[in-house]
Amino acid sequence: MIVKQLAVGGADDNFSYVLADEISLEGMVLDPCGDTRIILKSIEEGNITVKYIVNTHGHSDHIEGNEAIVRATGALILCHKLDASSACPDIMLKDGDTYKLGELAVKIIHTPGHTPGGICLWVNGVLFTGDTLFVGYCGRTDSPGGSSEALYESLFHKIGEFPDETRIYPGHNYGKRPVSTVGHEKSTNPYYQCGSREEFVELRARGV
Repeated sequence: MIVKQLAVGGADDNFSYVLADEISLEGMVLDPCGDTRIILKSIEEGNITVKYIVNTHGHSDHIEGNEAIVRATGALILCHKLDASSACPDIMLKDGDTYKLGELAVKIIHTPGHTPGGICLWVNGVLFTGDTLFVGYCGRTDSPGGSSEALYESLFHKIGEFPDETRIYPGHNYGKRPVSTVGHEKSTNPYYQCGSREEFVELRARGV
């Protein structure tokens, strides 16, 4: 499996990703934004055939590069149906969908909270968490459609159920390191130290 984490700048230290099967070189781009030339160079250098562009949610800083990648690759845009009005996808995603890249099976996990249609993508022990979970932090819920209660469920009852060794690739470079694991976040991330939904909602409201 090929995973390229690309520091593309963007509105707020965004990461875009190129994910591909290392045999067929079929791939997808996650959250294209910022300097899309960096993404296109990575695709070209890897000789990757991009089938899909996946937006982990519909905020502008995660979809602004869609058109540039479509023009260069002809790839289809995928986004969860609840965020579709922003991303204008060719395919609307739902929880549990699976997309193949060669022999890779990429599973869609609906993780609302930051936005109603926020998703994570799971493949081969790796979880791309968009703006749901960062290294040492979690997504904001004060934008339209955000919900701290929904984010709690996503973090504790979806992401938190993955094995501790699952690697996490977030949507922004907010942490002390660019990648983490589920186990590390559960033991160190202040939001995972909350003992109840109410405590989590209060902490998220304070924006600590």
